[in-house]
Amino acid sequence: MSAESKKFMLDLPLKVVLTEQGASNFIRHKKKLLRFRLADNVEEYGISINRFSPQSIQNMILVDYISKIEISMPEFVSSRQEVMDLSKVIVYSILYKQFDHEVFKGLIHCDCVIKHNRSNPSQLIDDKTEISDKQLRLMLQSKNSEIEESRKTILAPIWKSIMKNDEYSAEEKNIYLLMTEKFLNRLSLMNWYIILKFHKTDGFPQLLICIRNLLGAYMEKSKVAEYISVMVMELALHCENGNVRKEAHTMYQGIDDIDALIYDQETRSKIVAELKHKHELVFLSWKLGGGSSAIGKQGRLQITLYNKDDEFQEVKENIETKMSADLSKKSLIDFYREMPEGEEGTDLGLYYLSYLDDACKKINVKFESLVNQFSASDLTVINLIFNF
Repeated sequence: MSAESKKFMLDLPLKVVLTEQGASNFIRHKKKLLRFRLADNVEEYGISINRFSPQSIQNMILVDYISKIEISMPEFVSSRQEVMDLSKVIVYSILYKQFDHEVFKGLIHCDCVIKHNRSNPSQLIDDKTEISDKQLRLMLQSKNSEIEESRKTILAPIWKSIMKNDEYSAEEKNIYLLMTEKFLNRLSLMNWYIILKFHKTDGFPQLLICIRNLLGAYMEKSKVAEYISVMVMELALHCENGNVRKEAHTMYQGIDDIDALIYDQETRSKIVAELKHKHELVFLSWKLGGGSSAIGKQGRLQITLYNKDDEFQEVKENIETKMSADLSKKSLIDFYREMPEGEEGTDLGLYYLSYLDDACKKINVKFESLVNQFSASDLTVINLIFNF
């Protein structure tokens, strides 16, 4: 497991849908926005990029500039690691945001903050407090040494516990040490303002316990990023193989052993080229929460995969009038179980899904999966929904 992409730049064709805040920022900096149609037939404004640093995407997520990211390609197998890296970056970004949100929620309910609010009604520190980042930077600009001291105080017992844990390998210990730093490095200025305001008071130990407990919980939650990335890739490859198999039947009629055909590298390349020409693609999207203002939805992530064929738009337009006739809905596990016997990846998909489901239950992450199948076009839409 790696906390961030090992590759400095990723090469993937992204459509990045911006939030209102993100769009305003781009317009303010005189950057032109594109209007594009996404796989669900909805038109959105955003930016299109083909080469990017994972850090740039993460930074945009952390400041609530991105609402959705979509990739469309005829095949995913050649970009396997990059897609998995992007998926992990997105999940980690949501976890960093949620950690910061929960730390703030925890700190304002600590006794020392409550006591301060009672004594200083004109200087309340609560969920309605609004101090701009510019003001906070001015307040904290001369306090770097105090921030570093507080950071070490928070981390010291956690690091000691990690190093003493014989169940961790040397590599795992390094990963967990790095993860704790990453979570703290992404704490908002507001949280550091509260920490420093009370770090020399009798109530500081309660703040420390609050932060450490959440740090421990989110270190556990971070493990799910790896499972999600593997599951996403398994589903993308399943969709890809479905498209390749269907096109192979068209291109090579009369051949009995289609499976042997599609796993021949040269033949598969020809089939993929034809799929690209016909614009029959696999679409993968990550829809991020509801922005910082959407109560209870900050930690929501919806991952959607589906194939798009020539009949897609017609099917989309008919959904509202033929819901019951065109739509077959089931859980992802039922979808796997109902695949034809011997179809590639069925057992592996169930295996990954089981691990992901178990991992989410252990760390209190709500997870549900849903598969919609449109009989008119053989279109399958798979949704993985997480609430961190």
